[in-house]
Amino acid sequence: MGGLARVCGILREGWVMAGVLHGVVAMDGPSGTGKSTVSRRLARELGAAYLDTGAMYRAVTLACLRAGLTAESPAAEISRAALAAELHSVTDPSAPKILLAGEDVEAEIRGEAVTRAVSAVSAVPEVRDALVARQRAYIDQARAGIVVEGRDIGSVVAPDAKLKVYLTASEEVRAARRNRQDAKAGRSADAAATLADVQRRDRLDSTRKTSPLHAAADALVLDTDEMSVDAVHTELLRLVADRGMVS
Repeated sequence: MGGLARVCGILREGWVMAGVLHGVVAMDGPSGTGKSTVSRRLARELGAAYLDTGAMYRAVTLACLRAGLTAESPAAEISRAALAAELHSVTDPSAPKILLAGEDVEAEIRGEAVTRAVSAVSAVPEVRDALVARQRAYIDQARAGIVVEGRDIGSVVAPDAKLKVYLTASEEVRAARRNRQDAKAGRSADAAATLADVQRRDRLDSTRKTSPLHAAADALVLDTDEMSVDAVHTELLRLVADRGMVS
């Protein structure tokens, strides 16, 4: 049997017999590429931990907003509030969440206020250094494998990851996906405004001085414009099997 068959079992029979992931899968890319969906699904199927690093940046952004700061506040004040935030990431892919001072803020960090401010907070070098250290600690604590998603996982957080994947898609496709997610979650969705925000975040994330958004030199770039979630998932299973990361 080939690598994919060993991991998946007999998909055509409607069931999956998954192995267990060993090592780190680094999933990078801009928002709206399907990173969260496929990363959680991969981790859940392969008995691995799952870490959403973007949620960590969103949570410290929420801490800054609650402290009365804005995206235009001095970097020193942003850094002070962010570093004082009590964060805990639940890495169970079946029920991932982020806690801020013990409070589940998973829903609140997806709101418009945090979305508009998170790129500015994430660009502060001291904030990135502190959160990268925390992210590496979660990776080290994983008992077996872990799927980590973000924007600088393969290039900065886990440069030695055995599998690095960079998901991409056009701005229009990503904006449409985010609109659907917002509508499903009961948040207001405006197509033009969402597209403008996607373009704004891409510009900020790719031009910041510290850990700008880009694919690691040894990452596999996967364009998801025409790919379904199932298709991306199947490709990821093939890749982890080919790299011998599943037992």
